[in-house]
Amino acid sequence: MGVTSGLVLYAVIWFMTFLIVIPIRIETQGDRGEIVPGTHAGAPEHHYLKQKAVITTIAAAVLWVIIATIILSGWITVNDFDWFDRLPDPQ
Repeated sequence: MGVTSGLVLYAVIWFMTFLIVIPIRIETQGDRGEIVPGTHAGAPEHHYLKQKAVITTIAAAVLWVIIATIILSGWITVNDFDWFDRLPDPQ
C-alpha cells in the first residue's frame, strides 16, 4: 500500500466513522424546550462537533492501523475476493 492509498483509506474510514458519531449525544431544541420560531424542533441546539471530531480522529486512527496491518500482512488479498475465478492464480 502506497502513501496515497493509505491516506485515501484513512479519509474513507474517518468520514464513515464521523457519520456514525454525529448523531450521538446531540441535544435538539425540542429536548431543551427552547424552540426558536421558524425552526424545526429537531434542529440541534448543542452538537459538540469539536469533541466528535476528536473522537472520530482517534477511532479512525485505530481502525486504520488494524485495517492497514491486515492489508500489508497479506492475510486478506484481492484473490480472496475473486469469487468468479477471473484473476490468475498467485504464484
